[in-house]
Amino acid sequence: MSQASQRTSDGPQIMAILNLTPDSFSDGGQYRDPEQAVRHALTMLAEGADILDLGGESTRPGSKSVTPQEQERRVLPVIRRLREQIPESVPMSIDTTSARVARAALDAGATWINDTSAGLDDPQMLALAAERGVPIVLMHRQGIPETMQQAPSYKDVVAEVCHHLAARAQAALAAGVEADRILLDPGIGFGKLAAHNLALLAALDRIVALGFQVLLGTSRKGFMRAICGGVEPTQLMPATCATTTLGVMSGVRVFRVHDVAGNRQAADIAWAVRNAG
Repeated sequence: MSQASQRTSDGPQIMAILNLTPDSFSDGGQYRDPEQAVRHALTMLAEGADILDLGGESTRPGSKSVTPQEQERRVLPVIRRLREQIPESVPMSIDTTSARVARAALDAGATWINDTSAGLDDPQMLALAAERGVPIVLMHRQGIPETMQQAPSYKDVVAEVCHHLAARAQAALAAGVEADRILLDPGIGFGKLAAHNLALLAALDRIVALGFQVLLGTSRKGFMRAICGGVEPTQLMPATCATTTLGVMSGVRVFRVHDVAGNRQAADIAWAVRNAG
């Protein structure tokens, strides 16, 4: 099913986005039916995804929070159906800032946590990751999704993001999460202007140098639309592939994307070039 077995375990990993929401910025409402969502997930695995990332709450700019109960209603049936059809070795990630939702998802068959608040929205999240021994993605975010793009401000965005991520990694370690199960995400587009996003992409090696695995999520994001002439988000696969290539060459390990096939190719070619060098 997945092409992961054909690649080395230390190579770049593709995390495929499965938004089970009505209002995500580029694919909201497309996969609200559980059977349709499962079919799309299986397609992404066949295209070369290594990890599936399922979320029941949009975190696009301007979005409002969704109750844990509603998140669970959206994601748990899909996680259960998928776990019946895919090998245990294929990771499934739950994209949530709620420890309650994360726990229910892990019970249903998820094996990763992806927390855009880096454990700050729910103080139980880091302890849950430690208790279950699962990888957790800790992302930088300035503000909350509803208001984060109104007036983002930094004196030195790279230094501030690195400082925040290092602090959250230390908090996870203190909670008992193993170092090799911590992934850091600079949070492209989360409380950042285009210039901030570009500065972070130019300095990915500084985030990698913090000593933890790094995840990059640029897929179809608005800062690239402006550079690419205002095209629709669904037309930004080539732009996303460019950032995937940059990330591989900088040492990023995981890439969270909508368009799996193109980014799989970009990651694999960049990895081959990096090794040849």
